[in-house]
Amino acid sequence: MKTYVSPSQRPDTETVIAIGSFDGVHLGHQALLAQLKARAREYRVPSVVYTFDPPTRVLTQGVEFLSTLPEKLDLLRLYGIDETIAVPFTPEFAARPKEQFLADLRTMRPKAVVVGEDFYFGKGRAGSVTDLREVCPDVVSLPMHQLGGDDIKSTRIRALLAGGDVDGAQRLLGRPYEAQGVVVRGDQLGRTIGWPTANLRVPEGKALPLGVFAVQVVSDKGERWGGMANVGWRPTVEGRERRFEVHLFDYQGDLYGEELQVRFVARLRGEQKFSGLDELRAQLGRDAEAARAVLGA
Repeated sequence: MKTYVSPSQRPDTETVIAIGSFDGVHLGHQALLAQLKARAREYRVPSVVYTFDPPTRVLTQGVEFLSTLPEKLDLLRLYGIDETIAVPFTPEFAARPKEQFLADLRTMRPKAVVVGEDFYFGKGRAGSVTDLREVCPDVVSLPMHQLGGDDIKSTRIRALLAGGDVDGAQRLLGRPYEAQGVVVRGDQLGRTIGWPTANLRVPEGKALPLGVFAVQVVSDKGERWGGMANVGWRPTVEGRERRFEVHLFDYQGDLYGEELQVRFVARLRGEQKFSGLDELRAQLGRDAEAARAVLGA
């Protein structure tokens, strides 16, 4: 998949374009991508996703994001998209009049444009689906995708994750929720009680579920492990910052500086404050047993 940061960077060819933030690339987004690919096959032109980094609501509403740009690009590549244009979404870009956005689209010579029915663009959200038809008559406007009678939206997934409900998030994503982080040095408390952990640093603003989870982990070298993760404030040791720590089953070694991809398979429990390290150690043993059972199933 080819990636660009501006429409002006791509070759001068006809296209079919899907436009949106695609934060999380959930089931609703996947329906858009399916339409995009179908239209691209019909017209025999490249399928192009025109997206924004960060997602628009991160800038306009200060919400957390579900996908970093590398995570989003990995997912779009997985779903077979030919090209992605990830435009930096800055206050200056958000303030552009709708006519400038339409001018950008014209340079990509779209044979068809695919969007959700709630798509708006330009300063003050002045542009709508009707305006898109000035650029391209073939505009596919999809209604909100639903599951169980409720709309599938990134906002809803964020709310589920905030409550630690990774099962609910998985249903709307169509896959387990994932986070990528670099292993950094922590206070090494885990190894003193027999449960060493990799302390992961993720980009600021990445949505993380709170609690203890069974996880699957992949290193940037392709190594794979089962494990358990804790995301929270570590009240037993009076922690003062949110930590994302992963214990890898049957692993010994040094992972500092490596990037790990963590897939949240199931929530085991919420974060708890224990009377001391002995009680914490005993609970971690029970957590590991539960996580192994989940992953084995």
